[in-house]
Amino acid sequence: MPSTRTVVDRILDGSFQHICSLVMDFEDALRKEDLSRGENNVIGQLDKLSSELSAGNISDDKIPLIFLRARSYEQFKSFSGRLTPELTNVLTGFVFPKFYSDNARDYLEHLSELNTRFDTTLYGMPILEGKTIAFKETRVEELAALLKICRNYRQLILNIRVGGTDFSSFFGVRRSISSSIYDILPVSDALTDILNFFGRSEEGFVVSGPVWEYFLAYKKDDLEQVMADHLHQALRTRHPILNDAIDGLLREVMLDKANGFIGKTVIHPSHLTYVNAMQAVTREEYEDARQILNTTGGVIKSVKSNKMNEINPHRNWAKRILHLADAYGVVEDEKTYAQIFRAGVHQT
Repeated sequence: MPSTRTVVDRILDGSFQHICSLVMDFEDALRKEDLSRGENNVIGQLDKLSSELSAGNISDDKIPLIFLRARSYEQFKSFSGRLTPELTNVLTGFVFPKFYSDNARDYLEHLSELNTRFDTTLYGMPILEGKTIAFKETRVEELAALLKICRNYRQLILNIRVGGTDFSSFFGVRRSISSSIYDILPVSDALTDILNFFGRSEEGFVVSGPVWEYFLAYKKDDLEQVMADHLHQALRTRHPILNDAIDGLLREVMLDKANGFIGKTVIHPSHLTYVNAMQAVTREEYEDARQILNTTGGVIKSVKSNKMNEINPHRNWAKRILHLADAYGVVEDEKTYAQIFRAGVHQT
């Protein structure tokens, strides 16, 4: 959300209870002439949250993870000079847009200095969205350089994000409401290479999926029909579920998961329930993962006797599944996703 927006009162009165994290933006969501107002607004809101926390009027677990998206390295360094220990106590970290190999070390080194100065942990979330990654002739060298830098600050990098919208802009294209980012071949090509570098199991980075841009209103009662359908089958056959915007989001999340992305940047509240719910692990996946990690080698029949679990090749997948289960929980089967959708929609 733009950093000029005021949300602290909604955090304090519990209206944002279903929101686990939020980003207040100094960059694309803000006009240059509004930057000073945005910075002052953020300082004021963090100060109020800190005061209410100290007074015991709100607990830590009721405050979302708050991140600030820098406009540039220079703005990040200048703004961070206004921070105090009290303000960093309610701040989780920073988002670094246009993250290139020629500014990455500056961003991360200054973040490390802030952690030392305030004796706290502020995380960074770089966004890989630049031309040197979008364009094939410079991509491999740029990603290799970025990975080398990020390895030195791994403990501070909470999440690697990707800029599907920025990548699309370089080619003058935009996915429609009925297509996926994976249908835009030049963008899909860049996302593939990002995962090839940062998504490798041995690197240990979490990479989240790109923004879905579309949102439409829908009736809560529409979800009743979803509960009677096989969700993935409906998405694959493009059988209508809710509406083009939500169906497209669900279809892209399904492809995100299949390719190794975890989570997704959300730009509209109507997306929250769907993105979060679909990160949950099904019982079948969970049981397969447990079986794989509890077996020393070879090939065995899955718990449901419907697939081959090859122990060594599937081990990294199994570890990822158990991490997801820890974070998002385990659901009985895919039909349960729709039940979570329904509960979440009524909550919001």
